[in-house]
Amino acid sequence: MVHPTGLPLRCSAVSGVVRREQLCRGAPADMLSRSRCVSRSLGRSICALRQSNRVLARQATSGLSAGQCVTIHNSPRTESRSIIYQIRFFRSSAAHRNEVITIKTPAFAESVTEGDVRWEKAVGDSVAEDEVVCEIETDKTSVQVPSPAAGVIEELLVPDGGKVEGGTPLFKLKKGVSAIKPTAAPATVETGDRVSRSEHRVKMNRMRLRIAQRLKEAQNTCAMLTTFNEVDMSNISQMRTQYKDAFAKKHGIKLGFMSAFVKAAAYALTDQPAVNAVIDDTTKEIARKNELAVEDMDGGTFTISNGGVFGSMFGTPIINPPQSAILGMHGIFDRPVAINGKVEVRPMMYVALTYDHRLIDGREAVTFLRKIKSVVEDPRVLLLDM
Repeated sequence: MVHPTGLPLRCSAVSGVVRREQLCRGAPADMLSRSRCVSRSLGRSICALRQSNRVLARQATSGLSAGQCVTIHNSPRTESRSIIYQIRFFRSSAAHRNEVITIKTPAFAESVTEGDVRWEKAVGDSVAEDEVVCEIETDKTSVQVPSPAAGVIEELLVPDGGKVEGGTPLFKLKKGVSAIKPTAAPATVETGDRVSRSEHRVKMNRMRLRIAQRLKEAQNTCAMLTTFNEVDMSNISQMRTQYKDAFAKKHGIKLGFMSAFVKAAAYALTDQPAVNAVIDDTTKEIARKNELAVEDMDGGTFTISNGGVFGSMFGTPIINPPQSAILGMHGIFDRPVAINGKVEVRPMMYVALTYDHRLIDGREAVTFLRKIKSVVEDPRVLLLDM
């Protein structure tokens, strides 16, 4: 390159830096300043050329498939080196969409070793993520097994009603696909005078078998007796209406009527500790007063049954051995009652206490139930400890 003044000037662009060399060392100062201006303009031109090359490279490789590489050589006349751009594109593989995974039985609680499987889905059914595929019924509870991803049930590894332990493979799931369900043929209706009886047999689950065993044991062993009373729910209903929003905001759960009865039962059990007793091996009586250790919390000593959620008006609960008493709650219904010599309509609930008469006398049972009645009807009794 030759400067307008006639002085030779050599410029090379390497990594965006312009290097100028003046071959004549005796040039005046104004010539040097002009050469600096020219070299800066040349540097900006080279940078603009590189940017345009990058844009062209992106446009040229927009339609390339995964893993292809493009090399662009840029050889301007003023440079002795070639500028190489390597552009690589990577696209994620879709092979994982058809992956088949095996779902295993989740771990049970310490006191539970096995359970029975009850399938909610069949082979070929489509399932969404977190949709329940089966339930495992144990002696104490039912454990739901959800699908870890969306897909299709490929294979059931355990038959319906089969026994499984923690970690046993349950089913295979093909991820990322959906099943095509065939259209059902229209059902044909047969007419005739003869009516056939159909029978459908269902295996009794583990929990129901255990409940039946315990209830029959209580019926054969305990001397059960039931006492009844009724509770005016006016005050507790008003309190619930007034504070339910603030209670839910602070504690994160709804304020229900069960909470009031649990509080009242705990208060009444401290007043009548015999109701909170059990008979161990039919010979040793254990009364829990104010001495409750961690090992004592392994088994319950008192039960509250709420049939009111199903609309039950009246009933007699059955003791859950080895416990000695059970409180039964029922539905709230408006009934006419006598209040200070006048008939008023109040929301009323019947309550029942079934107790083992071998351990608990009638006086203790009636006193216990009346204590619950007084606390629920007037919660100020708890504050005054009356």
